[in-house]
Amino acid sequence: MKRLALVVFVLCAVPSAEAAAPVARKPGPVLYDVRSFGAVADGKTKATEAVKKAITAAAAAGGGTIVFSGGTYLTGPIHLKSNITLLVDAGAVLKFSSDFDDYLPMVRSRWEGTEVTNFSPLIYGDKVENVAITGRGLIDGGGEPWWRAYREIKERELGKPVAKPSKWQAEFARLNTARGDWPDDRRWLENGFLRPPLIQILDCKNLAISDVTLKDPPFWTINPVYCDGVNVRGIRVLNPEDSPNTDGIDPESSRNVRIADSYFTTGDDCIAIKSGRDAQGRKVGRPVENVTITNCTMVRGHGGVSIGSEMAGGARRIAVSNCVFDDTQRGIRIKTTRGRGNTVEDVQVTNIVVHDLKHEAVALDMFYTAAPPEPVSERTPHVRNVHVSGVTGSAARAGVLLGLEESRLDDVSLTDIDLTVDTGLVIRNADHVTLRGLRIRTTAGPAVRAENARDLRLFDVGTPEPHAGTAAVEFVNVSHAFLQGCYAPEGSEVFLSVRGRDTRTIILGENDLWGARSPVLLGGDVSPNVITRR
Repeated sequence: MKRLALVVFVLCAVPSAEAAAPVARKPGPVLYDVRSFGAVADGKTKATEAVKKAITAAAAAGGGTIVFSGGTYLTGPIHLKSNITLLVDAGAVLKFSSDFDDYLPMVRSRWEGTEVTNFSPLIYGDKVENVAITGRGLIDGGGEPWWRAYREIKERELGKPVAKPSKWQAEFARLNTARGDWPDDRRWLENGFLRPPLIQILDCKNLAISDVTLKDPPFWTINPVYCDGVNVRGIRVLNPEDSPNTDGIDPESSRNVRIADSYFTTGDDCIAIKSGRDAQGRKVGRPVENVTITNCTMVRGHGGVSIGSEMAGGARRIAVSNCVFDDTQRGIRIKTTRGRGNTVEDVQVTNIVVHDLKHEAVALDMFYTAAPPEPVSERTPHVRNVHVSGVTGSAARAGVLLGLEESRLDDVSLTDIDLTVDTGLVIRNADHVTLRGLRIRTTAGPAVRAENARDLRLFDVGTPEPHAGTAAVEFVNVSHAFLQGCYAPEGSEVFLSVRGRDTRTIILGENDLWGARSPVLLGGDVSPNVITRR
């Protein structure tokens, strides 16, 4: 009986064939080394077809990572598909061809906010999802031949009829016949030689770009268009100072964009937030929204972070924080003009350090192209609800807040601003402006000059270094202003100068103006009754 019981126990302990079958697991990421598809990393042999084969194989398997390991890979355009990652590994260089013919046939694109059919971008995707570009390697756009062609065309034929169009210009003209909604300034579009961006991804969900170094694009460096979910982190953009239009990142008509922990040196704006140009941009009507930019360093470039000027689709809910702008032309810049239309709104900028800027630390400028006045219409741009705080450093000018007479800036605040500059802050055609905690040291001129402003509020505003014959604050035709907690250092001649026959209701609260010989100086066209002291 004991022996039988043992046998029964052993038989019961043996697992069935079904129970012994291994549990199915999803395969991990699959790597597709382009060398396995015929690429040669010698910097001379074009790897275009090998890269295309690797992407096709990965896409057929449901996705994968295309690997460029050590060496230099010369290639034409790379067209991404869904669920594809480009991995440019440490020691690898992805170098793009300088043969313009390699970027034919022309493809659907957007160029400076206008939809066109144009040269293929160097890295391109259209209607894709879950796409990434990563690695510790270098992506070299080989932009010099493109820049040279641009300069020659600009000098020789821009704005003139093209007597003998190149084959590329002729092809562009053939493919772009519908021109009714082209922008007011269409000289480059009519010329037909439009340099492509280094990276342009259209209509993408979930785009990630991380860790790579990018240099020398023909045109803009990174240009997500109509994308939802863009994450750029830890990249370096290294473009020569004299390279034309080589913006770092241009998120265009995209939403849920995050740019962080990156370094830029460019020939144009480091980051420029856009949403289309003029009539076509308004017709498409896709704003750029929900954008955060943080922990970035910009060394050289036209603007550290710019919004516009192509903003015809609108721009809203934008936050910029913890950035350094060193030797750029401007720091924070919103630029638009008559003809663009739509609205820039809900912008927050905090904790910015600037150094040796060539122009303004903060610029809200609605006169970008100096377009002539026109009646209010859908072409009229609007800028409102913009708040900047915690800016410190040095610049040529503290800033400009310039609205249009027919579309005034509305609801703007500058808080905790400490700047050493040549000239101060200029405000014109603006309503509901609050200045709080401003320390502006000028070489010459007032710290703040406001003209044709309404509902202007100054709290704790002044300059530690007064100038002979210059007021610290100048008002010209300002209506309804309130000053509280402001100060005049000892030796000041005038703290507040008020001029203009349209001046109305200037209220002085508790201020420390005893250091000024004349705390308030009224022009001959201003009634003493406009000043109220509390």
